Amino acid sequence: MLRRANYRGRPVAFPLGALLLGAALAALAVSPSRWLVFLVGVAALGLIDDLVDGPPRGWRGHARALSRGELSTGALKAGGTLALAAYAAAGAGLDGAAYAAEVGVLSLSAHAGNLLDTRPGRSEKGLALAAAVACAGAASLSPMKPIAPLLGPVVLGLWLTLRERAMLGDSGAGMIGGMAGICLVTAFGAPAIYAVLATLIAISLYGEFRSISAAVERLPLLQRLDSLGRSS
Repeated sequence: MLRRANYRGRPVAFPLGALLLGAALAALAVSPSRWLVFLVGVAALGLIDDLVDGPPRGWRGHARALSRGELSTGALKAGGTLALAAYAAAGAGLDGAAYAAEVGVLSLSAHAGNLLDTRPGRSEKGLALAAAVACAGAASLSPMKPIAPLLGPVVLGLWLTLRERAMLGDSGAGMIGGMAGICLVTAFGAPAIYAVLATLIAISLYGEFRSISAAVERLPLLQRLDSLGRSS
């Protein structure tokens, strides 16, 4: 792996998502599923973004690049993630608004994973929260089943990120966000999935125009949860 300065300027291994992609590929080879195809694809698209790592950033930046006839890696990642989400959601046999909502939740969850990845462990904690909500909504652990093969690698990665030894990169954060989306869509049906989609849209818009880190630091409870487990 490469090395890159983290949010405090410390050089750490990057991108950890490349190893998570390897784990997802191994899981896919052993037990193929549409969910693992989705996660492998999201991680691979993120890895391209990690390795190129050029401007522009954010939806507005990608839109401006497209308007100039330029295809940014971020635009490629967004379009590819949407296509992968459409493929994964098609396996549920949904149609109409329910199908569109599931595609939206899967796509925006992967995006939210990237938005959260500005501090160590934040994306993983987002996955833990989404999984807890999903399991509570389903009154069982069944939403965890599709992502179970990847939980061990994610926990190991969390140990590394919290100790500032590695950074997820878009490849890892997007995959972890995608895992959260899978938990949510397998736990809920309409109308709950519409509420989940609305929440993710709000988070995405906020992250585009405002700082999520600043919002976390303004709320003492979120700030404590956010710093939990970090080396300092």
